[in-house]
Amino acid sequence: MQLTPLTALSSVDGRYAGRTEALRPICSEFGLLRRRLLVEVRWFEALAAHEGVAELPRLGAGARAFLDALLAGFDEAGAARIKEIETVTNHDVKAVEYYLKERFAECPELSAHSEFVHFACTSEDINNLAYALMLRDLHTTVVAEFLARVDASLLALVRQHAGEPMLSRTHGQAASPTTLGKELGNVVQRLRRQRQAMSAQQYLGKINGAVGNFNAHVSAYPEVDWPAVAKSFVESLGLQWNPWTTQIEPHDWMAELFQSMMRYQTILIDLCRDLWAYISIGYFRQKTVAGEVGSSTMPHKVNPIDFENAEGNFGVANALFDHLAGKLPLSRWQRDLTDSTVLRVIGTAYGHSLIALSSLLKGLAKLEVDSDRLAADLDANWEVLAEPIQTVMRRYGIENPYERLKALTRGRRIAAADLAAFIDGLDLPEDARRALRELTPASYTGNAAPMAAALEDLDL
Repeated sequence: MQLTPLTALSSVDGRYAGRTEALRPICSEFGLLRRRLLVEVRWFEALAAHEGVAELPRLGAGARAFLDALLAGFDEAGAARIKEIETVTNHDVKAVEYYLKERFAECPELSAHSEFVHFACTSEDINNLAYALMLRDLHTTVVAEFLARVDASLLALVRQHAGEPMLSRTHGQAASPTTLGKELGNVVQRLRRQRQAMSAQQYLGKINGAVGNFNAHVSAYPEVDWPAVAKSFVESLGLQWNPWTTQIEPHDWMAELFQSMMRYQTILIDLCRDLWAYISIGYFRQKTVAGEVGSSTMPHKVNPIDFENAEGNFGVANALFDHLAGKLPLSRWQRDLTDSTVLRVIGTAYGHSLIALSSLLKGLAKLEVDSDRLAADLDANWEVLAEPIQTVMRRYGIENPYERLKALTRGRRIAAADLAAFIDGLDLPEDARRALRELTPASYTGNAAPMAAALEDLDL
């Protein structure tokens, strides 16, 4: 059976293949091979540029142009050739080395020095840098774009509804009012903290040999300052150098990154559930789309499927990120291979993230606020004004304010007239009594509206 979106085992490459297309050049096997090749070539060039490695002369213009073209022209046919070599070597990184030696044979200047390909390297020297490049490229392009779109979509709703009064619900019960914009603003600020953590994330790398001590390097060229060479090389790739490793870079930074993604997506799960509930009680309507079906048997329904899809896929992504973050920093002694197979699911994890983010953005774009429903809910819950009344009573020394309001309101629905009569019976200054009489559930929102209105754009 031919592999197509219909026959794929994973929904990431099957049902939702269109939503994850941006990940393929980065997180696929092709994307990994391309970055391995880049590391191998740039390491060869760095050795050639070092005067201490005398047996590998500086590269001429022709050799440099050949290597640049080799990298720029690497395509699926090249990747297929590497996989063909791997069927013989049964070693994925060694296959990249042999592929490069094949290509070097096309250039006499390089062919004479092909044994310097993969010089003093263990496969993890290549892999850790390739994966670091993968994650850096992924987060600074695809992920950053999606997170910025989520921020912009929510911020637009915050500004549009900064002053829209809304009944709060604590423990599911009617509580002190807020504004819709302020509640969404809370989410924006939570998400921004995680975005800032991700934008400050270091992407670490090492190239220090079989157990992290430059053993082979020193044996071949003892006079070369290999730590300095390694630091310069890793930083030339746009990564941060980690000098303290075993055979593997310990992946702690990866755990940090994946945990930031988990926290970000947990916040969005929280948002999806709240929006789902607000839709269910009529605070939001969803714009209908011609031809869409909400239920296979109930024609009237417009189900909140985008938020349900997002919640489900965020959950799957978080489960994978949790395993990645918990497993990758663990290695028996100087190295075991359990991380190798686990790293292969990075693309799957981010695939579910992109599916979820796409669904969330689609759902947000379909939301319409029902202001009449919000106003009706507020007007049906005048008892929420027990809080300000008893607080003003405290200010003016009236005894047992909480207990008196509790007796009046707890577990009961009361009307504006009931509160007015209660207020008129209080020994309060006239201006305080008048202010309480003018208060309504819709106007009792504290500083929610100015807070929401003051929320600014985030420049990351």
